[in-house]
Amino acid sequence: MEDATVVAVAGNPACGDMITFYLKIDEEKQIIVKAQFESYGCASNIATSSIVTEMIKGLTLEAAWKDITWKSVVDAIGGLPDVKFHCGILAVGALKRAIRQYFTNKKGLVPAWLPPEHTFEEKQALEEEELAKTLSKRMKPEAEKQS
Repeated sequence: MEDATVVAVAGNPACGDMITFYLKIDEEKQIIVKAQFESYGCASNIATSSIVTEMIKGLTLEAAWKDITWKSVVDAIGGLPDVKFHCGILAVGALKRAIRQYFTNKKGLVPAWLPPEHTFEEKQALEEEELAKTLSKRMKPEAEKQS
């Protein structure tokens, strides 16, 4: 999305699931007017990311933050196998990271409904990102040895 107000990434290249969310926000009304995603991963990752973009269009940032949970996403697509729940968690983590990033960019304009601590979904997205960085650092020396 060329005119995105905010962009956020969640996922882990080591497991194969990556999501980039693009949100276009009406800044006066704080409404999500457009949402798109790019995904690299399994069908469950694509499905959960897609349904999140449909669920949030027209919502205020506050409503998207409070009402969109990984459970509501899983329910909206008709369920997922237990082993794929992390896809819903990542999709919501990417959404919440985008909303938090939007307010971080506004410097000092943090609404009372936005908690200072990261949510479960954000933590999962961040933990997977940190794991990917750690694995990448460990794999780099191995790749250099083979060169």
